[in-house]
Amino acid sequence: MKVVVTGAKGQLGTDLVHLLANQGYEVYGYGREELDITNSDQVKQVTSEVRPDVVIHTAAYTKVDLAESEPDQAFLINAYGTRNVAAASEAVGAKLVYISTDYVFDGMATTPYNEFTPTNPLSVYGKSKLAGEQFVRDLHSKFFIVRTSWVYGKHGDNFVKTMLKLAKERDELMVVNDQIGCPTYTVDLANCILQLIQTEKYGVYHVSNSGHCSWYEFAKAIFEEADIEVKVNPCTTKEFPRPAPRPMYSVFEHMALRLNGFKVMPNWRDSLRIFLRSI
Repeated sequence: MKVVVTGAKGQLGTDLVHLLANQGYEVYGYGREELDITNSDQVKQVTSEVRPDVVIHTAAYTKVDLAESEPDQAFLINAYGTRNVAAASEAVGAKLVYISTDYVFDGMATTPYNEFTPTNPLSVYGKSKLAGEQFVRDLHSKFFIVRTSWVYGKHGDNFVKTMLKLAKERDELMVVNDQIGCPTYTVDLANCILQLIQTEKYGVYHVSNSGHCSWYEFAKAIFEEADIEVKVNPCTTKEFPRPAPRPMYSVFEHMALRLNGFKVMPNWRDSLRIFLRSI
C-alpha cells in the first residue's frame, strides 16, 4: 500500500512515517518544503503522480494563540489547505485521514465528548480546524476524521518537553489546574491510525490516551515518572491569560473506537512512563 503523509516533519507525522515504513508500507512523507498544501495545483500534481491508497493529512497551522491575530493564515492552511488535500485524494480514490482537535468543542460539557456531540469552537484555531473537517465531509467519500488532544512525542515541541526543560531552570512552577483533558502519546495515536486505515470503517473518531487529568496533574505526573524534584503549584486559567480561549473541559469518550471494534487506547499515565523511558 502506498501512503502519503503531509506534515511529515511534525511530531505526529515523523512517528507515522517511521511506523508505516516499519510495517512495510510504501511511504511518501512531505514536509512544508516538499509540499505546500495551500497550492492546489502542487497538491494535485503530487497526488496524481504518486497515486496513493491512503493520504494521512497531519500538516496544519497549530499556533493557537497567534491564530487569533492571523486568522487568514490559519484558515488558508487548516481550511483551504485541507480542501486541496481532500479534493486531490478523492480524485485518485485514496482513503483520507484528517487530524483534527479537541478545540472544535467549547469545553462547557461536564461529561466526556463523544463523536456525535455538537461542535462549538471558541478560538480561531478551533474554527479553522472545524472548517477543515467540513471540507473533508463535503469533498471526500472515504474519510477518517481523527480528533486528538494534548499531543506529545519525541519529535517537535510539546508540554512534556517544556516541563522537563523548565525543571532544569527552576525549582518551582505554576501550572493551570482548571483545564481538564486527555494527554496523547504520538506513538499510540500513530498505531491507532494504522489500525483505522486497514478498514473501511469511515467516520469521526476521538483518539487520545484513556483517562484524563488537568495540566497541573499532568505536570506532577511528568516529574514523578521522571523522578525530578520540583514544586508544582496549581493556578487558574484567569491567572495565566493567553490570547486564545481554551476549552476548560475537553475529555474524549472513545465511542467510535469502541463501537467499531478497535482496541482500547492505553492509559495516559502508562504511555507517559513509556515515553519518558524512551527519551
